Amino acid sequence: MLSYTDARKKVIEVAGSLPRPLLRTEVEIEQAFGRILAAPVLADRDYPPFDRSTRDGFAVRSADAQAPGAQLDCVGELRAGGHLDVTVLPGQCVEIMTGAALPRGADAVVMIEHTKREGQTITLERATQSGDHIVPRGTEARAGALLVAPKTRMGYAEMALAAQAGATRLEVFSAPRLAILSTGDEVVGARSKPGPLQVRNSNGISIEILARTAGAETFQLGNAPDEKGALRAAIERGLEQDILVLSGGVSMGKYDLVEQVLADLGAEFHFTGVSIRPGRPAVFGTCRGKLVFGLPGNPVSTMVTFELFVLPAVDALNGGIPRPLPVFRAKLSTPVREKGPVTHFLPARIEWEGREAHVTQLPWQGSGDIVALALANGFLIVGPERPEIAPGEWVDVLPRRGAI
Repeated sequence: MLSYTDARKKVIEVAGSLPRPLLRTEVEIEQAFGRILAAPVLADRDYPPFDRSTRDGFAVRSADAQAPGAQLDCVGELRAGGHLDVTVLPGQCVEIMTGAALPRGADAVVMIEHTKREGQTITLERATQSGDHIVPRGTEARAGALLVAPKTRMGYAEMALAAQAGATRLEVFSAPRLAILSTGDEVVGARSKPGPLQVRNSNGISIEILARTAGAETFQLGNAPDEKGALRAAIERGLEQDILVLSGGVSMGKYDLVEQVLADLGAEFHFTGVSIRPGRPAVFGTCRGKLVFGLPGNPVSTMVTFELFVLPAVDALNGGIPRPLPVFRAKLSTPVREKGPVTHFLPARIEWEGREAHVTQLPWQGSGDIVALALANGFLIVGPERPEIAPGEWVDVLPRRGAI
């Protein structure tokens, strides 16, 4: 049985080898967040487009400010976006605001905190050198320079940069289409009133949100009963999309039919179990040129396995580079003791004391306990090589997406 790291590598390998064309589309910049850029964003002019002051103060000739105590005559004021048709001559200065363009003749800015003013006479309390508190024109980017490269995931900084360059319509790769299908006779819709032996479909909403935040376009197929004909029909509808994610029906029970139906449809399985808990029965395959994931039906298992395996597949089909797991180190607050030759992902609470992260495992009732997961903001990772860990030791933790 594969480790979770090897299973994840297999997903990335298979997803990256699919002969799916990377289609492109144009979107308004406001809709570009999280999308993968298909065409470069270039600088439409020099940035900054003028010599820009980085401080409130006075624009001066550095030759007039070589020593503390120099006195200069203030001949005007410049605010950001303002214009002053004046050349700073020897013995003169101009009051200037952050972001304003440096006036002709000046080559430095003296911060207002380092001056005294009496009327129009400005006394400098510090020596100044040429270039102080100025960003020269074009030092951030020259006209025509590459600002955002293709295959970049558009975050808020990239979008701000595109907006600054006037790129308000962006060419991006089309998002992969992901179908969501839950299974099980016991499952009813989230808006339904369940019977005494039924449960509402929480997996449908969690998978949809996880898929959307990963950058996929989602299609809800509802729930399929534990009956081969109905399950096959639902799976065939799901295979019309790029990725099909099923929840439930992948264990070893009499009515766990997902693998049987996929095999009947000609699926090739790349793994049918992973050495993790929760999530051990997770299945990954290809069928009719599409990626198929069978995730365990218990909600915590579903969420963990989506994060580990489905998300990198979405990244690969999105035209981007699959994101690494954001695992970091934290100091364990309470003792941990687990069993079995698997890697455990335990609901946990991560807190910070100064710059040091601390993690505490939360009590939980197994992989169906969404209440515990909602209280957690991450997972404590306990590997098979170290099943018992004492307080104060450093451990790996995985933040819960959207909780930190």
